[in-house]
Amino acid sequence: MSLPFSLALYRAATTVLTPIAPALLRKRAERGKEDPTRLDERLGKPAIPRPPGVLVWLHGASVGESLSILPLVERLRAERPDAAVLVTSGTVTSAELLARRLPPGAIHQYLPVDTPGGAARFLDHWRPDLAVFVESELWPNLLLGAKARGTRLALVSAKLSDKSYRSWRTRPLAAAWLFAGFDLILAQDGRAADRFASLGGTVAGEADLKFGSPPLPVDEAEYAPLRFQLTDRPLLLAASTHPGEDEIVLDAVAGFHLAPRLVIVPRHPARGETILEMARERGLDAVRRSQAPGAVAEVIVADTLGEMGLWYRLADLAVVCGSLVAGIGGHNPLEPARLDCPIVSGPHVENWLTAYGDLAAAEGVAYAEGSVLGHRLSDLFETPDRLKAQAARARAFVEARDAAARQGLSRILELVPPTPAPEVAA
Repeated sequence: MSLPFSLALYRAATTVLTPIAPALLRKRAERGKEDPTRLDERLGKPAIPRPPGVLVWLHGASVGESLSILPLVERLRAERPDAAVLVTSGTVTSAELLARRLPPGAIHQYLPVDTPGGAARFLDHWRPDLAVFVESELWPNLLLGAKARGTRLALVSAKLSDKSYRSWRTRPLAAAWLFAGFDLILAQDGRAADRFASLGGTVAGEADLKFGSPPLPVDEAEYAPLRFQLTDRPLLLAASTHPGEDEIVLDAVAGFHLAPRLVIVPRHPARGETILEMARERGLDAVRRSQAPGAVAEVIVADTLGEMGLWYRLADLAVVCGSLVAGIGGHNPLEPARLDCPIVSGPHVENWLTAYGDLAAAEGVAYAEGSVLGHRLSDLFETPDRLKAQAARARAFVEARDAAARQGLSRILELVPPTPAPEVAA
């Protein structure tokens, strides 16, 4: 059976892209969006040999998806130590975090650009026995190439944004062709399950890998002294801020009569100096943690990687950002909930609608528009018992969902083929 027209057109278009892909990647590297020392990986040219035996390939596009894979990596290493684990991602930040968090023996590579040649080189080198994709990262050349080579395919925590769903509905033959190729689809929630089923996918159940994840780690050597240094006033955390949000949070704090200490963790640490200048322009004493790790000020710009677990443990209240301005869709509220950190969110949480909806139903989150954030935070800080109760409800909600996620991990492990028996010499 021939490819649906839209998939054939995609393959032709990405073939045309092949000659200019190296130049495009170099341009992205100049802007800090690629690792200049690992561009060959993005062209499907790995520098690491394939380990012998069974290999499981896990892919998460960015930070959140990549971190949600970690419990599956741990289960694989514990229950199938004979299987090699390859984890791919597509962003520099995710690669840096995975370098810290992946267990020994697991391999990280950048996902190749989805050209026919790059996909073929990647697949021929790694020859995965099982490929697991997280959420909605669907690259046709890689998917079709893996299926043609006999790789089992799983799509977990599967979801489709409104835009993606509308787009796939205009190409029903292509959607059915791709989604029917998965051996296992576990949807993030009932809404996502209905969407995939309507596009031709066979949905085996619901499981969100962001549940079941362990609490974010913390360096005790950093946590212990800060826990005593930062007790003179409440600590407000602005987690994973984007441009346009830092100003909202800084203005909210500047309007307090007795301001809390503010820690801003930018989603992209390269913005640290810009945020520092914003704080100082408002007359606030501020430091960058990347330049002065032990310094304490009214505003701490935590432009470092891998320390969110530290700040969620220390904070009396966290504004989970990506939600105060339109166009981002919010960030993971489950991470602070696991650590008993009270959550405030803006209204723009399109990427986390189900999680936020369930948290709201459990009275485990507070909302505020950016224009009234200062008043909302002031009210919350004046009722610490209410904040503790809110955090306890959020944590209970997350723990109740962890069991389903663990069952989903078991379903995935069932797809890992057995290691072939060694050949016996005649």
